[in-house]
Amino acid sequence: MEPTSPELTPAQPATPAQPSTNGADLAFASRTDLSHLAGTTEAVRQEVGRLLVGQHELVELLLVALLADGHVLLEGVPGVAKTLTAKLLARTLDVPFGRVQFTPDLMPSDVLGTSVYVPARGAFEFRQGPIFASVVLIDEINRAPAKTQSALFEVMEERQVTYDGTTYPMPAPFLVLATQNPIEQEGTYRLPEAQLDRFLFKALVPYPTEAEEVRILQGHHSGPGGLSLDEVRPVVPAGRLAELRAQVRQQHVEPRLFEYVARLVGLTRAHKALYLGASPRASLALLGGAKALAALRGRDFVTPEDIQHLAAPVLRHRIQLTPERELEGQGPDDVVRQLVQQVEVPR
Repeated sequence: MEPTSPELTPAQPATPAQPSTNGADLAFASRTDLSHLAGTTEAVRQEVGRLLVGQHELVELLLVALLADGHVLLEGVPGVAKTLTAKLLARTLDVPFGRVQFTPDLMPSDVLGTSVYVPARGAFEFRQGPIFASVVLIDEINRAPAKTQSALFEVMEERQVTYDGTTYPMPAPFLVLATQNPIEQEGTYRLPEAQLDRFLFKALVPYPTEAEEVRILQGHHSGPGGLSLDEVRPVVPAGRLAELRAQVRQQHVEPRLFEYVARLVGLTRAHKALYLGASPRASLALLGGAKALAALRGRDFVTPEDIQHLAAPVLRHRIQLTPERELEGQGPDDVVRQLVQQVEVPR
């Protein structure tokens, strides 16, 4: 899928080419200059890496979601730096940050806001909740009851909150990073499929390697002299992030890749191991994520490998296995790998 630079003939337009100094050879410029994007994302990696040990694939996935303007669900056992990773990413962005700790007694108004009577005005006034921030960290999202989880439906999809007949837009950019523990089930509530579908990715946060854990121990052994979260500096203003996202949207996509994405997602709706397939929102997420991943890796065009790389993070929370396959020990990622192998790759 990598584009070539053919010799110019009279039948081909000469606009992509720039004449060299000697006038004999022609050099083809890239369609999009991604150097600014590469420098910005590298600065984010450097700042996050000052405190976070390892988790390079997770950081890349978060950067892809940031460029693709999508929310991320982080799933992992306690103690693997889910919350730290989300807080570090938020600090690298020069935008307002909010955090909500979900608990069983949390009410929707604790998240969205509520009306407060103001005696001086003799009227009620809407006081915005912690969701009104550009980056919102929701800790243990599956600990709140369904009515509180449902309060996130509109705000995550439409970037607005409707309260008492009035619509309040969210600030731009708007990114939700939610964490959940897949092991402990006591006192938790399963996220409904409609809410899961609003997350661009579901990222699995693994255990560190032995070498990484040694570095974690050494860092904690150094005591108070080490870096603190406050020393991580913002490197991406809101305006620059908007420019980078606009650049990602202009990425080149071959027509055959649209068919590839549609075929891959469509196969989930007819697979014998699944009783719930992915919706068209998954296709949009896969395409948008692939464009951002290609840009992050220095290319101005999408390849099938970009789509394959993001198939699991995009689909694993949008499909449901049949009880028979779950009893056999299969998981969503196993089925996604089968789907990727079954669909013919465009060349």
